[in-house]
Amino acid sequence: MIVREIVSTCSNPHVARAAVASIGGEFAHRFECDAAGRNLSSGMLASSLVRHFVHRASNSEWQGVEEAARNTDMPILSGLRYILERGLELDEDDDVRSSDGWPAHAAACFRGDTCESCPA
Repeated sequence: MIVREIVSTCSNPHVARAAVASIGGEFAHRFECDAAGRNLSSGMLASSLVRHFVHRASNSEWQGVEEAARNTDMPILSGLRYILERGLELDEDDDVRSSDGWPAHAAACFRGDTCESCPA
């Protein structure tokens, strides 16, 4: 049920942008930097990753979404975060990745290095 709700709502870029902002913290900041590095809004990247996850995810990844959402205060946001993290891993883009899996420009931006593409 939660998985269906995530897919149906967060396939919309405006809803996905608001959801990423609601997740907040380091994750949202790095996600926005990653999106900016791709010349996309965070909502466009998130909604695209959700739609691609629907077509590419294995059964165990679907179960992972349900597990991530289970017994949390905000199950939709927890499930969405799982999908976005997996979506970035599954992304066929050949970005240079930092040791923690984020594109190098997003990791550098979070460390405080100058990043022209990252939103303020």
